[in-house]
Amino acid sequence: MDQQPLQQSFQPPDPGFCGSLAATLHFNEKGLIPAVAQDWLDGAVLMVAWMNREAIERTLASGEVHYWSRSRQELWHKGATSGHTQVLKGLRYDCDADVLLLTIEQSGDVACHTGARSCFYDNAPEPTAGGPSAAQPPADVCTELMRVIEGRRDLPEPGSYTNKLLEGGDNRILKKIGEESAEFVMACKDDNAAEIAAEAADIVFHLQVALAHHGVSWRQVQQVLAARRGAPRRD
Repeated sequence: MDQQPLQQSFQPPDPGFCGSLAATLHFNEKGLIPAVAQDWLDGAVLMVAWMNREAIERTLASGEVHYWSRSRQELWHKGATSGHTQVLKGLRYDCDADVLLLTIEQSGDVACHTGARSCFYDNAPEPTAGGPSAAQPPADVCTELMRVIEGRRDLPEPGSYTNKLLEGGDNRILKKIGEESAEFVMACKDDNAAEIAAEAADIVFHLQVALAHHGVSWRQVQQVLAARRGAPRRD
């Protein structure tokens, strides 16, 4: 599906942009268009709501996401009362121009009214109450891997290789990072694509174990990388 990028991070649009965008989009018979809110770092889908033309205009003008509440029949500034605002990082529309994808930074890391990070936490026939303990939404593979490692750290499992590393502390973890780094270098020297990918994966895994051992989240690493994107080039 071909998606049209608006911007990588929010900037006030040029005059007339909202009008031209609204003319491009296909609203339903009630003047609404569905909008999917996606985390700007790990790609997790946080919620789906509706927007009308005014909501889009307010969002682009302020940099904070506004929706249209169908139940209250009024404009809805997300997080205005709870503090869980959504800062717009980017906006795209799909190939049919009838669905919006909002890339957002979620304040408080809570998008759902139940207190869950995402509205998409159920995968069983019977719905649950959500809340802070609700299941995390699917995310990129590195984020998912880190969740497993942190889970092993918090709830050790007998025979777990991850737990053996964590129990050995820095001495065992850093030794493995050194070994895997050397193997990665040799794979590069051999110009073996499959081996390079495998050794890179090993480095990422052991790196994340070290992060978990020191209480540093993968999200902190993602934030550093995101901050460096677009930074002035080094000489």
